[in-house]
Amino acid sequence: MGAGRWGNPLLLLAALVLVLGRHQQWPGFQDSESPKNVNATLAFFLENYNNNSNDSYLFGVDRLLRSQVQLTTGVEYLITVKLSRTKCKRNSTKKRSCPIQTKKNLKKSFICDFLVYTLPWMNHYQLWNNSCLDV
Repeated sequence: MGAGRWGNPLLLLAALVLVLGRHQQWPGFQDSESPKNVNATLAFFLENYNNNSNDSYLFGVDRLLRSQVQLTTGVEYLITVKLSRTKCKRNSTKKRSCPIQTKKNLKKSFICDFLVYTLPWMNHYQLWNNSCLDV
């Protein structure tokens, strides 16, 4: 049973939802005005992503595409980011900045949407939802 000329329809639908979702404002969310809290949330997500990745290289934030916030019992961040493979190997023990990979055969990037619930005053973060697509 082939998928026909449109390929996998579920994959096509998922890509469409992800692309259209970037241009809509989610109800209750506003553009974030706090770089400090966004950076801490990005660091949490990146650590979570790298810990769950099977790639032999670490990934880093290449570009912040969107950051929205909603106040509830805590703070919810809805963030869209471009992640790219870095030059740092996963097992590297040195704490240093990891530049984005420049070798053509090693380049790899994703666009990720994620929702994090946080109580920043308690340094508590929970990843509620995330999805990433190859770029």
